[in-house]
Amino acid sequence: MNKSSAYRYYRLFTLFLIYLSGASLVYAQEFNCEVTLNHRQISGSSYDYITELKTDIENYLNNYRWTSDRYEPHERIICNIQVVLTGVDSNFNFTAEVIFTMRRPIYNTNRQTLTIVLSDNNWRFHYPRSKNLIHDDMQFDDLTSFIDFYAYIMLGFDYDSFSELGGTPHFNSAQNVFDLGQNSGVQGWGRSIGAQRNRFGLITDLSNPAYEDLRRAIYRYHRLGLDQFTLDEQIARSQVLSALEMLRDNKQVTSNNYLFDIFFSSKYTELVAIFRDADVETRLEAYNLLRSVDPAHSSEYERLQN
Repeated sequence: MNKSSAYRYYRLFTLFLIYLSGASLVYAQEFNCEVTLNHRQISGSSYDYITELKTDIENYLNNYRWTSDRYEPHERIICNIQVVLTGVDSNFNFTAEVIFTMRRPIYNTNRQTLTIVLSDNNWRFHYPRSKNLIHDDMQFDDLTSFIDFYAYIMLGFDYDSFSELGGTPHFNSAQNVFDLGQNSGVQGWGRSIGAQRNRFGLITDLSNPAYEDLRRAIYRYHRLGLDQFTLDEQIARSQVLSALEMLRDNKQVTSNNYLFDIFFSSKYTELVAIFRDADVETRLEAYNLLRSVDPAHSSEYERLQN
């Protein structure tokens, strides 16, 4: 089974070329993630092994097969994980702040688009010397389950961008990880009241049918918009405008802005680039839509008026 129908014909062509060249076919895991680790706030010889955490997370995330789909090397999800260690106790329990950044290839080009940027400032985990990181969907571990949760979140966003609601199975997996964390009572895995920009708020909204139109807009924006831009700019822009209308309408009937803010914080500069060279009427329509649905970046959208 392939990752999505969007790549089907491209893959068949690639396989044909490989067959003609006699080269061997190599499939890859889903992620190509790089971890950057800031441990300047951690001192003492007892913690001199902490630099190993970078490689441990990279190997854990990049070498595990997260889905049954076959990925070719150029299809791997590109991501960066910035970990800032903020504290540690005598039992090797660390606290950290983390930023996840994920990129997606743009079809028919050699370019990438920034898909999401997620931050989590409430990670607490046990990491003694020589700890083995083992994937287990049935057991909670405050280190690996945190990585699992965000791996499934990233997979969900990636699959949503290639097919309507295609990320649902992965968001369901993230929900299962969250439930394990909640039952553990570990810091950061609790339920919250109201709109919260944390793990609970993220998975709650992603699992809520009320936000399905937002997720459908993500598909329309990427697959019908960006991926078609080199083929027909006018049609691609009309699809992006349609996605923005879906986002506007969905935002008007939902109560939390977290998912909308995640989308626009990743896309606002790209949106300006998409419409900057459009005709005056299209630029004005995009400007009015963007000011309405994403007022936080209004100053950036003013460039569409020039």
